[in-house]
Amino acid sequence: MKHIVTVLIAAGLVAAAPAHANLELAKKSNCLSCHAVDKKMVGPSFVDISKKYAGDKGAAKDLAAKIKSGSKGVWGQIPMPPNANVKDADIDALVKWILAGAK
Repeated sequence: MKHIVTVLIAAGLVAAAPAHANLELAKKSNCLSCHAVDKKMVGPSFVDISKKYAGDKGAAKDLAAKIKSGSKGVWGQIPMPPNANVKDADIDALVKWILAGAK
């Protein structure tokens, strides 16, 4: 019985854990089509995004909205297309990873 409870608790913790953001999640979410970790491509690098929004308390919410709905004019005239197919939990995890310097 004790073993069953341990397994159920572990399974619940795994299911409740947020998506782990890293380069693999960025690849899976198709972010690397336009962005790179440390150099400008079509869009800014994740490191540059992290630097631009450092200290901005509303950055996570703003970046999540830009990823989900798209944006234009923040980094130039090339628009960022909406990414409605990326799960909200993955977007939140990606934003946290990016704001932490994409490390």
